[in-house]
Amino acid sequence: MGIALALGFFLDTGAQAATRRYQLPDETVEFATGPNMEMVQGNCGACHSPDYISTQPAGLIDPRAFWKAEVVKMQRVYGAPVQDADVAGIVDYLVQVYGR
Repeated sequence: MGIALALGFFLDTGAQAATRRYQLPDETVEFATGPNMEMVQGNCGACHSPDYISTQPAGLIDPRAFWKAEVVKMQRVYGAPVQDADVAGIVDYLVQVYGR
């Protein structure tokens, strides 16, 4: 009886979810000026803020290997439309600006 009552509660079609609206904070960080900045803005900035990118732990391993693996993962795992020809330029920028 308890299971049927619980299922009835979860399957009740009369319940509707309330719409929630969120106001995201304004960006406080911009991409640093450097070679290939526009390439990074165009390829990475659509999904990632400069603030988010700066929090990645690139200093824990070889920064170039770390950033290349991240860019390739974005392409192959998450389907980011990054052209293979842009990977080296993006990695160069990320190493220069965010490598530690």
